[in-house]
Amino acid sequence: MPEKFFVVPEAEHESLVAAAYKKRGFNQDEADDAARFCSFASAHAVRTHNAIKALHLDDLFGSGAGGCVPGAEIEIIENRFAASEVWNCNRKLGQSVAYAAIERCIELADQYGIGQVSVDNAFHYLWGGGYVLDAAKRGYIAYTSCTAGLAEVVPFMGKYPTLGTNPHSWGFPTDQALGFPVVIDWATSVVAMGRVQQIKREGGELPPNAAVDKDGKFTTDPEKAAYLVPFGAHKGYGMALINEIIAAFIGGSLPTLRSREIPEGEKRTPSFYFQVIHPDALSGGDFARGRSQAENIKAVIEDIRGHGNETIFLPGQDFAQAASRTERAGGLLFSEAEIAEFNQLAAEADHPGWNSATLPAFDG
Repeated sequence: MPEKFFVVPEAEHESLVAAAYKKRGFNQDEADDAARFCSFASAHAVRTHNAIKALHLDDLFGSGAGGCVPGAEIEIIENRFAASEVWNCNRKLGQSVAYAAIERCIELADQYGIGQVSVDNAFHYLWGGGYVLDAAKRGYIAYTSCTAGLAEVVPFMGKYPTLGTNPHSWGFPTDQALGFPVVIDWATSVVAMGRVQQIKREGGELPPNAAVDKDGKFTTDPEKAAYLVPFGAHKGYGMALINEIIAAFIGGSLPTLRSREIPEGEKRTPSFYFQVIHPDALSGGDFARGRSQAENIKAVIEDIRGHGNETIFLPGQDFAQAASRTERAGGLLFSEAEIAEFNQLAAEADHPGWNSATLPAFDG
């Protein structure tokens, strides 16, 4: 039976989310960044990283636990590379840092063809795909990675969780070729922990071989899921390992510290990496049959989707379909269980909640 959704106007959603962040001590700009990001995630059906997840993380590890400092300032560390910046963000809200970082990368890419920003000492930025999707819609190739807030993934052939779930997120400006950007963005585990929480909330079961219980035995019960498993065995493990190594170059500390008490002199803040490439900076100009760069991209993708593969899924297609569905609905879509959680957040923030009995239903 299809899940029933209720339509919440985006402005009402952003008002509630911003109020919840301000209640936690964040300034207006940070609250607005967080609300805008959560709306973008919900508009693209990224339910594992919506406002419920964002505020839950803030309660557990952020401003509620000293891991995030409302109103913190970004410090740009001097370096000798013109197209590169390194930031100490002093535990600033991750969404605000990420928005600023992707904008700076775009500025650098416009000037140098490529721009990169390495971020240390920030709070988690949630859905990395959202930032690269935004950049790709604006005509840029973009990449980001981020270490996770917790070590929840058991490495291949291991027994104890020492890795995070975070993806490598790529966005490509393929609107002319496809009508939407290609966005490659998925957890390095079989499922993200946000997905486990969503399934638990909705009363479902996990896919097989995605999670293990506290004794290391596979389970499909989200209530018993303690740790996650890398996708594709050694392949997902390798992708997760890349995140930690990149972060180690930036200044990230031991991943297991994100799950326990921090020894003196150590730190547990995530590290980010952002890169933006201007498409013109990649062009060799020698495209077959005199095609332009845009025509060549379209030809390559059509060749991949041809030869009997016309109905294949392309990464980013789901985000585009979800955005179209949101537009048809005339607002953001939430389940009854999600509405109930939003109302708890509203009560905590002394903000008006939502009555599902008066909200329009949507099943399209």
